[in-house]
Amino acid sequence: MCYLLYICIVKNIVFIIGLLIVLKPVFPVVDYMVNYKYIATVLCENKDKPELNCCGKCHLKKELAKEAENDKPLSSDKKSSQKQEVEFYYYSKSESLVESIRLVRNTFTIHSVYSDLYSFLNSVFVFHPPIAS
Repeated sequence: MCYLLYICIVKNIVFIIGLLIVLKPVFPVVDYMVNYKYIATVLCENKDKPELNCCGKCHLKKELAKEAENDKPLSSDKKSSQKQEVEFYYYSKSESLVESIRLVRNTFTIHSVYSDLYSFLNSVFVFHPPIAS
């Protein structure tokens, strides 16, 4: 019985936290509606210009921009500036006897955005099926 009560309480807490996360962007609008008179008379930047009919919407715009800035994920900033330099070595066979095998060093930069590094040179290898006799 105690176990079921515990599960019910945890489920309700998770539901409330999820609801708060979903409704977080709406909080500045609710605050604007609740404190409409105070925002329109004190916090409004355009209260000297009544022809604009701002009524505190400039303050609401600032609060929404601040909320959007806080909600921006940190990983999106990292994706645009990340690049990694990769260095690898491979063996290349040569036709000369003096230099039969040499070590080739190649370096290139990988950017965080997707790039298609696959290449296939068709003229190097041409498949010929076996000839039936």
